[in-house]
Amino acid sequence: MVAVLVYLLAVFHRSSLAVAGLAASERFGISAAQLATFTMLQLLVYAGMQIPVGLLVDRFGPRRVLLTGSVLMLLGQTAFALASTFPVALAARVCVGVGDAMTFICVLRLVTTWFAPRRIPLMTQVTGMLGQLGAVVAALPMTWALGQLGWTRSYLLAASVGLVLAVALLAVVHDGPTSRSLTGPALSLTQVRASLSASWAQPGTRLGFWIHFTTPFSGTTLGLLWGYPFLVRGEGHSEQTAGVLLTVMVVAVIAVGPVLGWAIGRHPWHRSSVAIGIVLAIVASWTLVLAWPGQAPMPLLVLLIVMSGIGGPTSLIGFEMGRMANPAERQSSATGIINQAGFVSTLLVVLAIGLVLDWRTPGGGTDYTPAAFQAAMSCQYVLWGLGLVQVLRYRRRTRERLRADDPQAYARMRKILA
Repeated sequence: MVAVLVYLLAVFHRSSLAVAGLAASERFGISAAQLATFTMLQLLVYAGMQIPVGLLVDRFGPRRVLLTGSVLMLLGQTAFALASTFPVALAARVCVGVGDAMTFICVLRLVTTWFAPRRIPLMTQVTGMLGQLGAVVAALPMTWALGQLGWTRSYLLAASVGLVLAVALLAVVHDGPTSRSLTGPALSLTQVRASLSASWAQPGTRLGFWIHFTTPFSGTTLGLLWGYPFLVRGEGHSEQTAGVLLTVMVVAVIAVGPVLGWAIGRHPWHRSSVAIGIVLAIVASWTLVLAWPGQAPMPLLVLLIVMSGIGGPTSLIGFEMGRMANPAERQSSATGIINQAGFVSTLLVVLAIGLVLDWRTPGGGTDYTPAAFQAAMSCQYVLWGLGLVQVLRYRRRTRERLRADDPQAYARMRKILA
């Protein structure tokens, strides 16, 4: 439970800038593209750290890596609270991103160590669901804190929680039922390359990568940075309404996650089909909102927010694909490869939206228009198209590999799920 709380705090740190975007623009005197750089750089660091973190977990165990990550988030968020210039704030967010990158893979490794294989899909979704409570705290409560306590005290308060959790993690978390800390064999650079190459050579790993690339970026982009400005400036709602809608997105994630975990655990053959269907539903909801003349009606915005949020738990299907395709000694490495995908796609979308907003906003600044947001949010279609093509491509290859390597398992899955 302590490890999940550390992940929850990481999600909070990652999401806290979403409701502070306009305040950050004023505090540091920056443009939309510069504001996007905060999230872009944090995501770039997160994505770039996934494979190294996976290797570190395989080598030193999840407990030690998770503790290191919690300390880095504590230091980074403290620096962000005290920063008064854009470069210092950027450096602080890099530190937060490095610490954040060390959390989820560690928690997933603890799940696979402590639970039976048949329960892993459900427990993975429950872990993701509980972690998303951090985004709830980063919505309405953080909005209130920024208004009542100010920038510095709000972020210092958030950082102080990390100190408490680091001490608790050190005291109670164990890598396995019989060992406080697990250590894997040291790997040479040649062995590391061979392990990563073997993981990537599996079609199941690539399928997991593209599922994770395609499903979460819309909701993550809204939750991390652009949801609040889009709802306030693009759709003309109040700051309080925007905070409520972003909270609704997190509630949808929490509600759907366990159901999705139960469903894909019982019907593994249809995991990729579920991912494809949800992506198509996200695309449809965005199309309706962007094509609506004038301000979209509230029920349609709620549908958009809910469907975008559901992409988050759907992305966890990618980890199941990687887990089934790789042996135990490559689990964390394969997870690292897959986990970077959604953050790469989010990074691209966050940056593209910031650039288009600056391009379509007369005179610069943060006075964004609905037309500017309509153009900016349309950037997502490029990534949805690419991702869906690759998911379909590697789903076929994954099923062909399973049929060639284990015909009985292939026949059994087809029979059970027909």
